[in-house]
Amino acid sequence: MLEIRNLTIQLDRDGRYLVKNLTLSLAAGEKAVLAGEEGNGKSTLLKALLGQADWCRVTGDIRLDGPVGCLPQFPAFEGSLADLFGSLPVWDYTDVLTRLGIDYDSLFSTQSFSTLSGGEKVRYYLLSLLMQQPDILLLDEPGNDLDIDTLEWLEQFLILCPQTVLFVSHDETLIEHVHPTILHLEQLHRKSVPRLTRSSLAWQDYLAFRRQSAEHQDQVAAGQRRDHQAKMERWRRVHDAVEHRQNTASRQDPKKAAALKRKLKSVNAAGRRYEKERAAFREFSDSEQAILTAFDPAIGLPAGKTVLAWEGSLTAGGQLLCPDLSLSVKGPGILGLTGRNGAGKSTLLKQLYSVLQNRTDLRVGYMPQDYREVLNPDMSPSQWLEHWPEARTRLGSMRFTTREMESPMGELSGGQQAKILFLAMVLAQCDVLLLDEPTRNFSPLSAPVIRQALQNFGGRIILVSHDRKLLQICDEVLELTSQGLIPWHHPDR
Repeated sequence: MLEIRNLTIQLDRDGRYLVKNLTLSLAAGEKAVLAGEEGNGKSTLLKALLGQADWCRVTGDIRLDGPVGCLPQFPAFEGSLADLFGSLPVWDYTDVLTRLGIDYDSLFSTQSFSTLSGGEKVRYYLLSLLMQQPDILLLDEPGNDLDIDTLEWLEQFLILCPQTVLFVSHDETLIEHVHPTILHLEQLHRKSVPRLTRSSLAWQDYLAFRRQSAEHQDQVAAGQRRDHQAKMERWRRVHDAVEHRQNTASRQDPKKAAALKRKLKSVNAAGRRYEKERAAFREFSDSEQAILTAFDPAIGLPAGKTVLAWEGSLTAGGQLLCPDLSLSVKGPGILGLTGRNGAGKSTLLKQLYSVLQNRTDLRVGYMPQDYREVLNPDMSPSQWLEHWPEARTRLGSMRFTTREMESPMGELSGGQQAKILFLAMVLAQCDVLLLDEPTRNFSPLSAPVIRQALQNFGGRIILVSHDRKLLQICDEVLELTSQGLIPWHHPDR
């Protein structure tokens, strides 16, 4: 069981509240997902529950009944796989090993954990947590970087496992299949008021209910204001008429003037009552809406233009992953690359970028899996984007506060850093985009906006992804195997 009473989390750097007086309980075995926009404090909330959010002021009561297993957003371990699993009962988990695609002997390997791919780190770290038999699991983006087969295993695990699970996820498909309790964390009124909404609805039903509630609230609020405006206009006509008659009568008929003065007093009292009614008006909805700056619709490539004609081999960490690869891409469109963890997809995309980045006839944008390859974590967004005068305005429209625009990018969330990379590609008028897991750090509210922006893009996109909804918008999807690139098809397509 997990229980929170009057939890308040306030950031030290700017005094902003991420949650305020939050009371929440999850029953034994209950599964709940923390969803919300980028930078709203989902990961910080998980760390606060463990007493690890030392950049915040945390008050309130936190009760975690039983041992807790925590999967961080970026799993890290100093040592080898043998060190990670050395004292754990690995022999009891052979069935899980099979489902995760992990070789039993690899658990005793001297390979450093830090040399694994992103998806491999998540799989091994999650496996080590399960072997510790926790009663509560706190998982920050457990689906990040996992291949599709492993994602499907994770979905079944989350559905069937006996533990209480609180997890952060940006994977819409995973949330839809698991059907957890929804805990929607929002920052309203220009990030000055936190709100957490709890719902037992299915994800798509929750979104529909949220839209309908906001539309109804806006209709009621607009109707109240229209009615009030019409009432005030009638009041002003009466007021002006009585005032005019009083001014005229005062010179000719003192008794009539006195009566009109009393009437004007009554009319003014009615006006004050009407103004007081405004305090009871319903506010317009202040639900967050996903915002991402759009690519210029004028960007395009000729259908016959050769973007890429490449042949080579693929090597990572001194290991030959594929001896013979070839890829030919022409004109606009979206090419998706997928494959199992460790197949070398990120390595391939990085190799393609090295081929394309010096082309003078193309403007190439690159979004790596590790944003630090491109972003300087010590620079602020304003500094990094200083070549474009309109950058600050665009950042503001994407809900960056002034403080966030001036803070080091290393202090921002992964989703906020992803927004900065997207903005840079928009401002640079890129006509070719190489994107490694572009939706992995965007909320499930933002992901549909991302997909629409990519679908509307007139240039060429080559993306690596395990996001099943994102792969559905691709014109072609290829799977990277040790034998090369082969056509990929999934039942959801």
